[in-house]
Amino acid sequence: MDVRLSTTSYVVLGMIALRGPSTPYDLKRAVGHSVGYFWHFPHAQLYSEPDRLAAAGLLECESEDGGRRRKTYSLTALGRDALRDWLASPTDEHFQMRDVAELKLFFNEVGDPDDVYRLAEEQIAQHRTRIADYEQMVERFGERPEAGPRMITVELGLEMEYAALRFWQALAKDDLDGLRAARYTGDGRPGAGPSVVPPRA
Repeated sequence: MDVRLSTTSYVVLGMIALRGPSTPYDLKRAVGHSVGYFWHFPHAQLYSEPDRLAAAGLLECESEDGGRRRKTYSLTALGRDALRDWLASPTDEHFQMRDVAELKLFFNEVGDPDDVYRLAEEQIAQHRTRIADYEQMVERFGERPEAGPRMITVELGLEMEYAALRFWQALAKDDLDGLRAARYTGDGRPGAGPSVVPPRA
C-alpha cells in the first residue's frame, strides 16, 4: 500500500471491524464510549480519515443518493488484513501520559504548599469518578460473553485508576513514606500497594 497508516487509521479500521458498517458520526459516538477513555485525539479526524482509507482500498464507502447524503463505511478484506497485521506487530513503545496534574506537581515548589493539597483533593475526586464509570461498565457488560475481550481493557483502566488514587490519597495525607513502604512485600517483590478508600456511591 502507498498510504501511510496512523494510529487513528487503525482506530477507524478497528471500530468498523467491531461494530460493522458505520458513518463517521457512528464512529465518533463509539470512540467516545470506548477507546476515548484512554486514547485521545481530535475527533474531527474521524470525519476525514475514512475517505482516505476508502481511497486506499481499506474501506468501502456507500453514499446516500438524497437527504443528508451520509456515507457509510465497511471494512474490506485488505482493510482487515492491515488491521490484523498491526495487531500482530511488536509494540515496543512505553505508554504515553499527558497529565496536567502531574505537570503541576513537578513545578509545585514554585507555588504555594497548599496548592499541592488542593490538587491532590481534586485528583482524588476525579479518579473516584472514573473508577465509578469503569465499575458501571463492568456491572453492565461484564457478564456478557461477547463483551469479554473488550472488558480486558476496562480491567487495565481500573488498575491504573486505583494506582493513581492510592498515590493522590497518600499525598493528601502527607504519607508518601507509607506508600513507598507498601509498594513491596516482605520478600522484596512488588506488592499491591496500600488500600484505597473506595469511590463514593
